Amino acid sequence: MAGKRLIIAGGGLSGCLAALALAGRRSDVELLLLEGADRFGGNHTWSYFDADLDAAARPLVEPLRAAYWDSHEIRFPRRRRVLESGYNSVSSERLDAAVRAALPADRFRLGARIAEVAPDAVTLVTGERLEADGVIDARGPSDLSALDLGWQYFLGRELRFARPHGLARPIIMDATVDQRDGYRFVYCLPFSATDMLVEDTYYRLSADFDLAELGIRIDAYVDAQGWGRAETVREEHGVLPVAMGGRVERLWDGPPVARLGLRGGFFHPTTGYSLPDAARNALLLSRQIDLGSAALHAVFRREAERLWGARGFYRLLNRMLFRAAPGPERYRVLEHFYRLDASVVERFYAAQTTLVDKARILSGKPPVRIGKAISALANKEGQTTA
Repeated sequence: MAGKRLIIAGGGLSGCLAALALAGRRSDVELLLLEGADRFGGNHTWSYFDADLDAAARPLVEPLRAAYWDSHEIRFPRRRRVLESGYNSVSSERLDAAVRAALPADRFRLGARIAEVAPDAVTLVTGERLEADGVIDARGPSDLSALDLGWQYFLGRELRFARPHGLARPIIMDATVDQRDGYRFVYCLPFSATDMLVEDTYYRLSADFDLAELGIRIDAYVDAQGWGRAETVREEHGVLPVAMGGRVERLWDGPPVARLGLRGGFFHPTTGYSLPDAARNALLLSRQIDLGSAALHAVFRREAERLWGARGFYRLLNRMLFRAAPGPERYRVLEHFYRLDASVVERFYAAQTTLVDKARILSGKPPVRIGKAISALANKEGQTTA
């Protein structure tokens, strides 16, 4: 397909990583990246563990890192640990800068609001029609009703403290906080001696949340830690899917256009993290000889179905998390999980859990009521329990 045109519709994480992979590896492709906002990546922080990326993906992602730590910690009422596993964060600012530096000015368009995506063209809200041999839809989630989902929602505030806060490493989960609204934890990323992202996070069956209330809870958490006065540098909030079942192939109904990111079902079923899948898919795209819409649709639909099939264990655990435990007791499932070796934890987050790992995760006394646990584990995908 040398010299033919490929359009990526959507300049979020998955679309930008795909564009960066092509820019660095496929000079033969006439690429156009479209984004409706005035910058790429929105207002987000994406994080990943060292083990989440293989050697091939690291050169693509590591230049985008805003921070790296060689360890992290977790806090639960009856378990606290420091895990010697590297943790990384990518900022939307660095992603935006990288795309602008990698792509010539005629290979991207900002402020290009998209009305329709078709296999041979993208139509903007202005009526302008941009034709291409291949089109990829990376605009974020659309209709996810074919999936059985819980939700992870969060509000994050990047704070600048008047004096050093003293936190040396990230707190990936602090679940010692009040649990009345379901599984709740606070997530803290210390970017410097005085700057930190503090994020209030919830796992619930409803995606509804009150930003003002979450802000009040962040303030209360910061006060309780004794970190002192701080100003808010920026805020970010979002809702991520937590998959319990469903049919991922239904996300691919409609015209034969490849989908990336949440639109194609590419996310870790339990954490909602999408960066590792986005990086792998970007490299997969860069290896394709045929970049026509039909060929790309076939490749990425097959990959979405492969990953969905391979990740059934995580959806099973999610059913236990949401349906076997009352909201205030859901933290016990994760507290029980963190009794395991760091290597098991790493493989879990990387979605590389082995058969032995699965046996170890399910062993021991269930952290929730036995009858409910058995019912949740036995349930087929898509079913609900009383």
